[in-house]
Amino acid sequence: MGDLWTELTTNRVITEKLPEATLETLQMVGLSALITVVVGLPLGLLLRSLAPDGLLPHRPLSVVLGFVVNVLRSLPFIILAVAVIPVTRAIVGTSLGWEAAVVPLSIGTIPFFARLVETAVRDVAPGKVEAARVMGSTTPKILRSVLVREALPAIVSGFTVTVIALIGFSAMVGAIGGGGLGFLAITYGFQRFDPVVLYTSVVVIIVLVTVVQVVGDAVARRLDHR
Repeated sequence: MGDLWTELTTNRVITEKLPEATLETLQMVGLSALITVVVGLPLGLLLRSLAPDGLLPHRPLSVVLGFVVNVLRSLPFIILAVAVIPVTRAIVGTSLGWEAAVVPLSIGTIPFFARLVETAVRDVAPGKVEAARVMGSTTPKILRSVLVREALPAIVSGFTVTVIALIGFSAMVGAIGGGGLGFLAITYGFQRFDPVVLYTSVVVIIVLVTVVQVVGDAVARRLDHR
């Protein structure tokens, strides 16, 4: 009787809770990824521009900004997620649910993506930047039409890595009530000793990561005209 009840409970969780948890994961990762691009891309360009060999060299500001980015990037995500709970409550009104999880997810991945963008645009041939300067291009135009355009395949690859990291972070944030597949795996799988729910959640996460990697690689290859 006990085994039958366990099986029925497992089936109900998989059929009812798993689709809902998957949707929550997609929502929190999607919104966090959007915020990360909107903030992280300009931040990465600013980091590169303020460097000694950048378009707008400013060493003191570069050092300060780089320090802040490095501090945020070096914090273990689960610690960061707990530390920003007051900020999350101030912005969202609660620290629970997928909407609340967007705050620590965004804070955790913006500096990570910004550094990837900085690295990508640093690899653009200096000669192309100089040629644009000789032709009278303004700094914003050089950033947009030369650096971003030439580094776009690498930026897309960096964004792919960032989204995959977001999926992993979204599972971690489930440990503090963030919803999604991580919350499902911990609450219904681990705490209730249901390996079927636990490993099914893991499989779904693996599928999401694989899809993101395949699509990201395809887009990066299509944009690379070398």
